[in-house]
Amino acid sequence: MPGHRSHIADRRELRADARHNRDRILDAAREAFATRGLDVPMAAIARRAGVGVATLYRRFPSRKSLVTEVFSDQVAECAGAVDEALADPDPWHAFQTLVEKVCAMQVADKGFTAAFMTAFPEAIDFERMRRRAEQGLAEVVRRAKAAGRLRADFAIADLVVLLQANCGVAAMAGEPAAVASRRLVAYMLQAFRAGNAAPLPPPAPLRLTHALVTRS
Repeated sequence: MPGHRSHIADRRELRADARHNRDRILDAAREAFATRGLDVPMAAIARRAGVGVATLYRRFPSRKSLVTEVFSDQVAECAGAVDEALADPDPWHAFQTLVEKVCAMQVADKGFTAAFMTAFPEAIDFERMRRRAEQGLAEVVRRAKAAGRLRADFAIADLVVLLQANCGVAAMAGEPAAVASRRLVAYMLQAFRAGNAAPLPPPAPLRLTHALVTRS
């Protein structure tokens, strides 16, 4: 029946439009989070995507649901990097490579650190991957210390300081940010090595959640 076929075609067109709007919103959010951080107004994301705010909220009813969707691949990649580090038989190489990968991700996606450190109770898989990554990191650190390759007084707070400093470097535009980040990480990895390390002042009372950097 012609009318029936037209109705089916209309529904398909509506579904295609909905998918197109969703993709535009995700692309716009990804760009906005990268340049302005997670606190960018939802209305600004809607304008960037060329949709109404109501359309955005129909697709993503909360900021957390949007952030979760945008960064789920990166969190999975981070969790995968931790798994690779845990499978590495060389404890120092595992630690070094993991730090380098996480800092490179931080530069590539400027909202990544905030997304990774924020709790998302409605996103079970996201939370599970984040907790797995945190626990795996602690084990990588333990192994590197036990092997005598990572200085005994290394604390997670030292990694937090590196992530915070790297956030500042990541704020630069273009390739200089990646170049400066690699050099900063190399400097810090040398400082983290065991060996002829001089005593340090006590670490700051920082946890991984303190790596969250909010931009205005």
